[in-house]
Amino acid sequence: MSFDAVFIDLDGTLTDPKPGITGCIQHALGKLGLPVPHADELTWCIGPPMQESLRSLAGTDQGGEMMLLHYRERYARVGLFENEVYPGIPEALMALRVAGPRLYLATSKPRVYAERILDHFNLAGYFDRIFGSELDGTNVHKADLLRFALSETGENPAKALMVGDREHDAIGARAHGLSPIGVLWGYGSREELVAAGVERMLEKPTQLASII
Repeated sequence: MSFDAVFIDLDGTLTDPKPGITGCIQHALGKLGLPVPHADELTWCIGPPMQESLRSLAGTDQGGEMMLLHYRERYARVGLFENEVYPGIPEALMALRVAGPRLYLATSKPRVYAERILDHFNLAGYFDRIFGSELDGTNVHKADLLRFALSETGENPAKALMVGDREHDAIGARAHGLSPIGVLWGYGSREELVAAGVERMLEKPTQLASII
């Protein structure tokens, strides 16, 4: 079967955002006087909606809201560029473009940040459109985001793929009939992806063009 459209996640799929995301979480925790874990203990926060992860760390809704303010205070200035494109991603995106499907970014990260990141790393030109959440939390869940993206683009979900590294990508895709593709170079495990219904997984970015 051929596919007309590919929706692609950002964090853990195109770029490795660990230093920026974990550093900003540590900054926010420190601002509230809460214990500050090592960066390696915070990688579970990469992928899910950040509001929910911060609320869990703070222990209360109010604490989560305060953490989000402190998180964004640093992230908007510094954290979003403490990031690195995975080796082979530009070449893989070029191969996908040549192969013909329309490419869309689909990230739970606020769109205003995603656009800056893609511009910074010269990746924006590969995408027909960039979809992300809004700062007020609208479309922060991948299912909501994909519903919006499908309505905006008119793509047929039966002929579309969702590529990502976490269960949230797969769950969102399956909610709307897109085929989920898992990548294993990010922050989700094979077990997590299998449990979310992913049947096809890629071990390295050079395999991306093979999905269509």
